[in-house]
Amino acid sequence: MTLHCGLIGDPVEHSISPGIHHAFAAQTGVDLKYRKLRCNSDELAATVEQFFAEGGRGLNVTLPHKLAVMALCSDVSQAAQRAQSVNTLYARDGGGVEGSSTDGDGLVADLRRLGAPLTGARIALIGAGGAARAVVEPLLSAQPAELVWSHRNPLKLEQPVADFAGLGPLRPCANLALKGDRFDLVIHATSAGHAGQVPMLPHGLFAEGGWAYDLSYGQPAQPYLNWAEGEGAARVIDGHGMLIEQAALSFALWTGQHPDTAPLHR
Repeated sequence: MTLHCGLIGDPVEHSISPGIHHAFAAQTGVDLKYRKLRCNSDELAATVEQFFAEGGRGLNVTLPHKLAVMALCSDVSQAAQRAQSVNTLYARDGGGVEGSSTDGDGLVADLRRLGAPLTGARIALIGAGGAARAVVEPLLSAQPAELVWSHRNPLKLEQPVADFAGLGPLRPCANLALKGDRFDLVIHATSAGHAGQVPMLPHGLFAEGGWAYDLSYGQPAQPYLNWAEGEGAARVIDGHGMLIEQAALSFALWTGQHPDTAPLHR
């Protein structure tokens, strides 16, 4: 039986997700058809409803629909509720559509694969949008010494930080107030790179041997990674590996099989 899956967002033309999922399907022997579905916000509900009514198994969700799609789910995982972000939809056997988020676990899986500093490390997370929210809980689960969540306007972080209270050592901070801090890992999670820009950040953020990671991949990641390299980061990494790891987790939700991601990283 062919499993029908896909990616929904606007835009989606640039995405390499079909190639990733078809590689997983070939590896696991799953008969999979994965396609891109571009729709705007007004078309979202009808597009999702039609996809699953026609027997679709699962959808990845990308910008700008990760929050709006929650209202279309029969159930949403606790992690996705806390993150206010859904990147994976799947048809439940008993009916209905469940929403989940694999972004944060995908990030942590990629960081562990790379040997990045996590447990006991001082980590800074730059950005207060959905991309940042989606990775906070998994990062805290990795037991860092401290996770400093930063944005140019710290008032924007008051409620998000409260939503994750009690999950680990999380501290809000204004971007410019990071001056004087040193971090083992600085993760960029804003959309500034898509406009060729970098958030205004103080010099000297990287501890000796410190890493820089951008959740975006390809060209949008380059402005931050170039800045970090100029600031002396020991390693600069884009989010291509995270894309592969979160896709593997989505694939497992749809098929019950977790693929080996190593061949795609190579």
